[in-house]
This record gives sequence, structure tokens and C-alpha cells, in this order.
Amino acid sequence: MSRKIKLLWDFRGPDAKETAKHHCIHLKEFATIENLNFHEIDIQEKNEMLFSAFITVDEKYMKIFRDALKPHRGEIG
Repeated sequence: MSRKIKLLWDFRGPDAKETAKHHCIHLKEFATIENLNFHEIDIQEKNEMLFSAFITVDEKYMKIFRDALKPHRGEIG
């Protein structure tokens, strides 16, 4: 079974939550256009001024997403 990789984009400031939500739309669009599978796309709150948009993908697709979308960071699991 393949490992899952979470790719994250961080957004800061008073509009961080809405910006992260909007970024999720683009992540879904990219996956659909490229016909790539993913497990989850959502946002997570670090604090009221820091939100992250993320996509969780199988490790075999990670490089495609990473190279095309330039996430700020990634996590295993």
C-alpha cells in the first residue's frame, strides 16, 4: 500500500481562511483536468491568522502535484 502525502499551502492574515478555501477550488480543478486521484482537499486552521489549504495524495502522484503546484511544504501521512 502506498504512503499518503499531504501537500500544504500556507496563507496568513485576516483573509487567510477565505484565501485557503479559494485555493482548494483550484486544487480540485487541477486534479480533475489532469485526471489525477486524491484522497482529500480541505483547509486547516493553525490560528485565526494562519490557515493552510492541503491536498492528500498517494506518494506515486506527489511529484506531479509538487512540480506543477509548488506547495510550501509536505507531510507524510
